[in-house]
Amino acid sequence: MPLPIAPILGIFADNLRKRGSVLPLSKRAATGWAEGLNLPRGGKTVLYTGQIYQMIPAIVAMSTQMAALENSFLTRYFGIGQLINKFVSMSFFMGLTTSKEKAAHSARVLRDIVGLLRGAGVEFGYLYEDEFYSGAILHDDGLDETFGNHARRVAARLKEKGVRRVITVDPHTTNMLRQVYPKFVKDFDIEVQSYLEVLAQANPEVMASANKEVIVHDSCLYARYENVIDQPRELLRAAGLSVREPALSAKSTHCCGGPLESLFPAEAHRISNIRVEQLAAQGKNVVTMCPFCWVNLSKAAGDRLVVNDIANTLAACHRPSVSSQ
Repeated sequence: MPLPIAPILGIFADNLRKRGSVLPLSKRAATGWAEGLNLPRGGKTVLYTGQIYQMIPAIVAMSTQMAALENSFLTRYFGIGQLINKFVSMSFFMGLTTSKEKAAHSARVLRDIVGLLRGAGVEFGYLYEDEFYSGAILHDDGLDETFGNHARRVAARLKEKGVRRVITVDPHTTNMLRQVYPKFVKDFDIEVQSYLEVLAQANPEVMASANKEVIVHDSCLYARYENVIDQPRELLRAAGLSVREPALSAKSTHCCGGPLESLFPAEAHRISNIRVEQLAAQGKNVVTMCPFCWVNLSKAAGDRLVVNDIANTLAACHRPSVSSQ
């Protein structure tokens, strides 16, 4: 039988209310990527990860387990799992099967973002364990009351820490803080920019021209709702890369399948395979700008494509790249 949606969303909602995230992370998992970077704690401008990249290993583990359980008789027991999760976080058990490779990739992306911003002369801090997940999944799934309460909690934390501007690292967090939070949080007036927008404005120095072609896969949220379309292309071209466009790009971009992964794994896989075919028609090297896009397209592509996060691609052309430090 199909996966039971209500218990899965119930677990997400309970986690957000009780533990601050839909997939709670240990302090090490949430902030370990910043070790050795000497990022100032807090400040008026902060890099806000929203913990999305850090959650990717757990999300991959969860989606793999969900795919194995889809159409299984075990789905009838998900309600019991939700009840247990109220007292013991089921995320702990997901953590036992998370990929160290995926965790290392996520950390490298965040470290490269730091290197790119520093190389462009941007000053910022980081909230470390005081940073919360944005609540995007709950909003996308229509759990407005739980999401609204969480959004107000996040806003209160930012105000408490004196934050006036956030630099986001992914499209989901960008969209939540910039477009959605003002609808749920009275007088939410914090400035929100994607790091790609900040970099495009700063025009960072190029260290070496890459001199190769890349196919750009646009994030649905960046392209359709945040108008982050030209900036990544400008940054890639400035680094000496030739940008190729797949069928369906910019505001007409095709979904990677990611939003469906936890509830409808088979359908998500079908959609991601369609996108892989569109991308492969233009070449082999694909650049993404969303952690969900990277995961889903990498998994669907196999050896047909080389899929890289735009932060890693740009960091190879700019100075300094901190991923190897």
